[in-house]
Amino acid sequence: MSGNFDLNDLEKRMRGALDVLKRDFSGLRTGRASTHLLDPIQVTVYGAKMPLSQVATVSVPESRTISVQVWDRTNVSAVEKGIREANLGLNPIIDGTLLRLPIPPLTADRRNELAKLAHKYAESCRVAVRNVRREGMDLLKKLEKDGKISEDDQRKSSTKVQELTDRLIKDIDETLATKEVEIHKV
Repeated sequence: MSGNFDLNDLEKRMRGALDVLKRDFSGLRTGRASTHLLDPIQVTVYGAKMPLSQVATVSVPESRTISVQVWDRTNVSAVEKGIREANLGLNPIIDGTLLRLPIPPLTADRRNELAKLAHKYAESCRVAVRNVRREGMDLLKKLEKDGKISEDDQRKSSTKVQELTDRLIKDIDETLATKEVEIHKV
């Protein structure tokens, strides 16, 4: 097909949205410790905001504890502050340059809040995928209008874009369903 329509590019952009969703989901707490829980945390050190991973090593020594080994003793309080301000419901216990984060069991209310948040993330992802779909469809219409592709090519490609969109929306829904089961599992 001529013009500058690229189905692979659309798929890559849609999959990018799904990857963001999976990363967001990995930060949702499910009662088990995960290093990804702290991924979104930024700490203010040396006069700048940095990801936690650039000032400390995060590990999971046991299923209900995350440990954060801060590399520079002077940053311990900044790291503790960043963790508390992230509103993840974690209360760091400081032991020198090591912060231990016990993961409290989730209450039913907190599980419901997390499920709502997961739905919100999934909806943003659906919107992103639909936006990529719309851009692809608009481009196809423009290419047909400009005489760069035939009406048949435009129709075939539009069908492929719609099939791709449907497949990715299904992936998003399955990812959400899996995360919901994980959130509600006691």
